[in-house]
Amino acid sequence: MTSASFYPVGTPGQPWGSTEKAEWRARQRKQRDYGDDVASKVEDFKSRFDVVEYGHLDDSPDGVYPLFAVRSRDWNDALPTALVTGGVHGYETSGVHGALQFIDRHMQDYAGRINLVVVPCVSPWAYERINRWNPDALDPNRSFHANSPAGESAALLGLVEPLKGRVLMHIDLHETTDSDESEFRPALAARDGKPFEPGTIPDGFYLVDDSENRQPGFQKAIIAAVEQVTHIAPADPDGTIIGSPVVAPGVIEYALVSLGLCAGITGARYTTTTEVYPDSPRATPQQCNDAQVAAVCSALDYALAHN
Repeated sequence: MTSASFYPVGTPGQPWGSTEKAEWRARQRKQRDYGDDVASKVEDFKSRFDVVEYGHLDDSPDGVYPLFAVRSRDWNDALPTALVTGGVHGYETSGVHGALQFIDRHMQDYAGRINLVVVPCVSPWAYERINRWNPDALDPNRSFHANSPAGESAALLGLVEPLKGRVLMHIDLHETTDSDESEFRPALAARDGKPFEPGTIPDGFYLVDDSENRQPGFQKAIIAAVEQVTHIAPADPDGTIIGSPVVAPGVIEYALVSLGLCAGITGARYTTTTEVYPDSPRATPQQCNDAQVAAVCSALDYALAHN
């Protein structure tokens, strides 16, 4: 990115302070409604599942957002537990709507076999503004650690804390979009006072395994299920996806806990982060939702079969 096309907040080479963060926030506009898209659907689930309001975020003057988790009604402490999270990055739409679709169409199928906790939208303010960050220009998915400065991350950590040591599987639903390269990576570079280095966007679905707790069979099973719905991202010519070595078709690895990523919060045996590609001409919004659901169901099936 040249200086002429530098991100339009801040001064090149200088990290943002409070003034720049306020300017960035003032540029964000509400584009959809969390109440209509998420909260109303969660309300409808109350006839079939337990709904927990595990916190709220006061993002005044933009709004106050209740945070919801949908739980198995037939909870049994003798059974294993699984966690499904979506909308950690609010702009990653199929993570939210895929989680809601899973609850509506498939969650009951697992009754009596595993306790389920589904959090469909971790970051409501960002969902409404189709943004990666929270109102403080923080990335919730780098903020899952003790004394987190991100309210979204802190609230989810509080919900999960009583379940630690009991979670068999955690799948975190994400997307990689063209706007990562056009908006969010340039914004990150500007916020941190660093030069923007252009990268590539993978064309297709991929997964992020935990480099500290590799589960290759688990990842392979999810890829096999998802490729029935949408295409799997090939590696770049250098053998990487978003700069990380491809360790199996459609699979890369991060150190989940040390990076403060959502998929590392439970200590589960089986963990993964999905990455759907909604901007492909080969994928519709419904296919993206379906890919997330296929990933969740195959993850649960594998974890139960190998528990």
